[in-house]
Amino acid sequence: MRKFIIPTTLFIITLIGCSKDTGKENLGHLENQESSQGSIEERAKIAALYCEENNLNTEFCILIDMSVHSGKKRFNVWDFRTDRIIDSYMVTHGCCEGPWAEDASKTSIQFSNIENSHCSSRGKYKIGQRGWSSFGVHVKYILHGLETTNFNAKERNIVFHSWGMVPDEEVFPAGTPEGWGCPAVSNSAFTEIDAYLKNSGPTLMWIY
Repeated sequence: MRKFIIPTTLFIITLIGCSKDTGKENLGHLENQESSQGSIEERAKIAALYCEENNLNTEFCILIDMSVHSGKKRFNVWDFRTDRIIDSYMVTHGCCEGPWAEDASKTSIQFSNIENSHCSSRGKYKIGQRGWSSFGVHVKYILHGLETTNFNAKERNIVFHSWGMVPDEEVFPAGTPEGWGCPAVSNSAFTEIDAYLKNSGPTLMWIY
């Protein structure tokens, strides 16, 4: 009978490489995973093709770059017809286990698709039905997660809405107050964006 010996060093390395799955993703790791998609112009090209293939609005989309400091404008309305950003706004991200309405994770965002995580979820969303909200200007849009990273959006009650605590202008080095995972903008910003969305049909929002 032949005996097989597993080297001790290999066994130790295997154990060190194992870690508990918390359901959260750190932004620093995601930057490496998505670096091939590069600039907002390159993402916009991907978004344009995605919208054509999936019967979404082909006039504009919303691109939210969470690698940008939360104290800066990172919510962009991209016009497919002119291939440029036509408006940029401040936007929140989820506080996860941190304090609500503060900016504790302005430079260390985590993502999760798990209910009650209070984190944002990255990925592509279809902006759906317009309805009443208890926040801000009392209007919201239902968000439908289209990827494995955000398919729980509806169950988690992740919607697009306004919030009076979100500033209109950049506050860097401070950050935007953090909520429970919804991409929320200021009341005045939402009023402007709502004008785009009301008659546009299903529109793409891509959080990355």
